[in-house]
Amino acid sequence: MEHVDVAVVGGGVTGLSVASAVAERGHSVCLVERHPRPGMESSTHNSGVIHAGIYYETGSLRAKLCVEGRDRLYAFCRVHDVPHARCGKLIVALESDEIPQLEELARCAGENGVNDTELVGRDFMRQREPHIEAVAALWSPSTGIVEAEALVRSLARRADELGVMLLPGTRLERGTPSETGFELVTSSETFAAGVLVNAAGLYADEVSVAVGGEPFAIYPVRGEYAELVPRKRHVVNIPVYPLPDPSGHSLGVHLTRTTWGSVIIGPTARSMSSKDDHESDRVPIEQFYRDVRRFVPSVEPEDLRVGGTGFQAALSRPDEPVADFLIRPDHRSPRLIHAAGIDSPGLTSCLAIGAAVRDLVEDAL
Repeated sequence: MEHVDVAVVGGGVTGLSVASAVAERGHSVCLVERHPRPGMESSTHNSGVIHAGIYYETGSLRAKLCVEGRDRLYAFCRVHDVPHARCGKLIVALESDEIPQLEELARCAGENGVNDTELVGRDFMRQREPHIEAVAALWSPSTGIVEAEALVRSLARRADELGVMLLPGTRLERGTPSETGFELVTSSETFAAGVLVNAAGLYADEVSVAVGGEPFAIYPVRGEYAELVPRKRHVVNIPVYPLPDPSGHSLGVHLTRTTWGSVIIGPTARSMSSKDDHESDRVPIEQFYRDVRRFVPSVEPEDLRVGGTGFQAALSRPDEPVADFLIRPDHRSPRLIHAAGIDSPGLTSCLAIGAAVRDLVEDAL
């Protein structure tokens, strides 16, 4: 039977980053991806924002890995010519009584090591976003945007250069744990691995059960987008966000100019029973209009059109406190390492997650 040191299940930005980080240490690595090519799910169906690290609970993995991952990601994009921009963003207060919430965000950012945010007024906003109407904003110069599909291609190329064996179009069916690793059965072959990394995104809970790991639940959250029509794209230059939902489960419907010049609006956040239902019961375009009109009054209903959708893999229900990333060895099988529940800011954090999982893998080996 063929044997590799490490098998990674899931070819999104998390799995690709883990695979490369482990391979850089000289270990043999196989990456199993059920789709025809990497990154076809959450990794490329999002806003493409590089988050600064403002929103997340101090001391959490989200906060730590976002700040570390942000810097790693900017450096990776520069070296590998991935389209990106460190453009900054505005989080806006529409009424004066919302300013304390901006101040609280700035305090949280500082505790997370994000020390460059600034509370700004109308003059500052108008210089950058003359079409935005708000009384104040929190300016985050460390926020940026990245072309997610180009990032996935670069991560996959890097993994290939490091000798990672990519198995696209391959589904993990089951695994049997032992003291020395796992015997893994896929849709195309059977092989052994010393350590198994579960980076399966929306399906991480199913993978854990299939290989004898501990049970947990992934709650699929569908995000939907609208877009500004081309003639109206000039009204936004950088990401503009409202105040986040107090529950912490959503950063609010925001506007983001992409690296290729379009302006996307969203995402919404809706808990779903299905992990692949992208289109049923879509949010009406009028709802996006009402959300955007609050701080971009020059936008009319005809300026919006339907955009794409994407899913996040949440570890908590909407009525529960936001769960942190699950990055640790399995309680039942210590040679199974989970990198699960990696929702926002997962794209920003991917390279930092890769380094963190690599260390856990080396401990297990």
